[in-house]
Amino acid sequence: MRLTKHIYIFSNSTGETAERVIRATLAQFDTTDVKVHRKSYLKTLDDIRNAVEDVAKRPGLIVFTLMHRAHVAELNAEVDRRGLVSFDVITPIIEKMEDFLGLPARRMPGVIYKVDEDYIRRLDAVNFTVKHDDGQNPQDLEKADIVLVGVSRTSKTPLSMYLAGKGYKVANIPLVEGLVPPEQLFQIDQGRIIGLVQDVQQLIKIRISRMRNMKQNLRGRYTEYDNVESELLFSRRLFRENTKWMVVDMSNKAIEEAAAEIMRKFQ
Repeated sequence: MRLTKHIYIFSNSTGETAERVIRATLAQFDTTDVKVHRKSYLKTLDDIRNAVEDVAKRPGLIVFTLMHRAHVAELNAEVDRRGLVSFDVITPIIEKMEDFLGLPARRMPGVIYKVDEDYIRRLDAVNFTVKHDDGQNPQDLEKADIVLVGVSRTSKTPLSMYLAGKGYKVANIPLVEGLVPPEQLFQIDQGRIIGLVQDVQQLIKIRISRMRNMKQNLRGRYTEYDNVESELLFSRRLFRENTKWMVVDMSNKAIEEAAAEIMRKFQ
């Protein structure tokens, strides 16, 4: 009967990085008699000593991804003193990378998971923004980081999606002349609201292009100069009445440029 082999993962963070390496390595061997244990969030020298003491009760291979040099030194001393075996997964790679890049490593535990958290935050922002495009779910406006308002084709949706990619939860509300915006718009923090305006002629061109792409009749109030001008005057009056709203003129402005202007306010 084969004895179970034990592998212990020591980490200042979760230990998931080392476990992935170990699991990938074990896949190259025809054995199932291996048990992997994690010793996570080792923050002090005492944590290191206590973890080694636990291993000494049931010896096995220690695989570690410790960021702090003092922790590595303490672990090596304890391993030598007790006659155990250990393997440093991360330090040789970091040292090689330091030489290659000519830069010192930050040696911060858990950095990879901070990156993952940022990715998840941006993904959540995109999901929120999609669900709150074009006036959908106004009851959730208080959950939005930014609320864009403007008449049709003032780039609300593309600007919303660009900002979502930067991690902002964005809702956008279309303004229609003669209709009162949803009451929730006036109940949230007014500093989060951005009004979008556009040059009349440019807006007409954008709308005509949109109608062509949709193979719809180009004639109508949607693209008539007087009507488009009236819509924009209506939106500008609303913006003047709500003095805490930031106003961004989208005329001759790229989405990236407008987003940078908005992000400066919120950063």
